Amino acid sequence: MIETHAHLDTDRYDEDRDSVIKNALKNGVKKIINVSSDLSSLKKVKTLSMEYEEVYITFGIQPHSAYEFDDEILEIISTIAKEEKVVAIGEIGLDYHYNFSLPEIQRKVFREQIRMAKNLKLPLVIHMRESFEDTLEILKEEKACDTGGVIHCFTEDIKKGQVFIDMGFYLGIGGAVTFKNTKLLQEAVEKFPLERLLLETDSPYMTPVPHRGKRNEPAFLKFIAEKIAQLKKIEVEEVKEITTKNAMKLFGI
Repeated sequence: MIETHAHLDTDRYDEDRDSVIKNALKNGVKKIINVSSDLSSLKKVKTLSMEYEEVYITFGIQPHSAYEFDDEILEIISTIAKEEKVVAIGEIGLDYHYNFSLPEIQRKVFREQIRMAKNLKLPLVIHMRESFEDTLEILKEEKACDTGGVIHCFTEDIKKGQVFIDMGFYLGIGGAVTFKNTKLLQEAVEKFPLERLLLETDSPYMTPVPHRGKRNEPAFLKFIAEKIAQLKKIEVEEVKEITTKNAMKLFGI
């Protein structure tokens, strides 16, 4: 399996980061994509990728931190993103739930980072929360399908998911699919083609059942794969094999 979205640079792993990564490898995770979210995380994720052969990285400023984005940061990301283990620009996007950054600033920064990704020929890792219409509009206007990417932590219904699939995007399926109160998502995952799905934990957040309420980690990716297999009534090995191929294709790893 390939863990396509984790935040191993957070301080919640400061006491046992090495054992967390080794535990993931013992539990069938072959590669981990460690995702940056703001300026402070850029250096940390880069350092981790240098320390661990199995860890790849993405660079980007997520909507919560859009207010700190400027030309200097754009130049920093553009330069570092050319390095070998950088596999995507992200996470970037829109979050209208918290609005830590003003919506108009989020939209501007989202557009600028999409353009940067297209110039670098890197896929996108897209954060979308309570912002479907604006996210879709910007992706279309910026012709983001030219570079492709994944809708991180997808929790919407079949209709919305199909819109992104038709545009050529992948859907990142995380721990929410294992929750009892996500029937619409489960129905959607059952119908979506496996060839358009990626596995992700969003560690340390969104911990899947049976560990819900505890700190998440990449080793728990197997529970997400098992739930998808259950929903689709197929063998879990098929889920692991196809989603791994999907990740390899999108991220070039």
